[in-house]
Amino acid sequence: MNARRHRPQQGFSLVELMITLTLGLVISGAIIQVLVSSSVTNKLNQAVAQVQESGRFIMARLSAEFYEVGRYDQIVADVDTSVDIVAEAAYVENHPIAVAGDFATNATLGSIQTSSGGSDKLVVSLLSDEDCTGNQHGYGGLEFHVVNHYFVSGSTLKCTGYDGRVLRGLKVQTVSPLTVTLLDNVESFQVQFGVSSSITNSQGQAVSYVTADEIEDLRALNQQVVSLRWALMLKSYQNEVRQTQSQKYALLNEASKTMDTAHYYQVFSKTLALRNMKNFVRSSR
Repeated sequence: MNARRHRPQQGFSLVELMITLTLGLVISGAIIQVLVSSSVTNKLNQAVAQVQESGRFIMARLSAEFYEVGRYDQIVADVDTSVDIVAEAAYVENHPIAVAGDFATNATLGSIQTSSGGSDKLVVSLLSDEDCTGNQHGYGGLEFHVVNHYFVSGSTLKCTGYDGRVLRGLKVQTVSPLTVTLLDNVESFQVQFGVSSSITNSQGQAVSYVTADEIEDLRALNQQVVSLRWALMLKSYQNEVRQTQSQKYALLNEASKTMDTAHYYQVFSKTLALRNMKNFVRSSR
């Protein structure tokens, strides 16, 4: 019987092993790159969705509140009559936007055009049964002169509500003002004011847009604020967006600012006619 012949076992050559390892590394690298790219895209999409949702919320809220600026209705509204409401109506309608010096008991409270790119401050007057914080200041649902102060502290948009009668020195404060947070991650808040031509011949339309530091002089010329234009720059909560290029943003009259690449930023802006002020200006001709 012939002995069975055994063929020698053969393995991979060094060249074949190197080729296999190289192909494996290429494939692994491609898979890792896809996973990283997917993660980056997902984080960016989440950041965009979060900022846009926040933007829609705050713009809707501010629009609803700003529509009422300058409102004073002596006929339909259930107004608290513990002060002279005729004089109060005249004050609110002629001072829809407050500037420093307007209030006897708080001379520094007023709208401010902040320098060096800082966020502006907005102070408005209106007739309502509560301020921007929901505080009724002890009037029990009756309407009164409300003053709302919108400002950014740190990166938070806030509002403080006041009793305008206390600010004017007509009543003693019995309920303390409150401050509420409206929105976090606010990078910038800028405001401009649309002013009419002289109230004696105006149709209630804005003929120019100015900053807060110009309002007092325009009052002396019998020009009135009839619209608001504001812009908010919001940033994402996530700081791992990793955009490839830094972006520049400019809000209203402000110089452009270059922002970091670790957050997603978006600017929201709106121009709103103050319907109560338009009617007041037209009726005063």
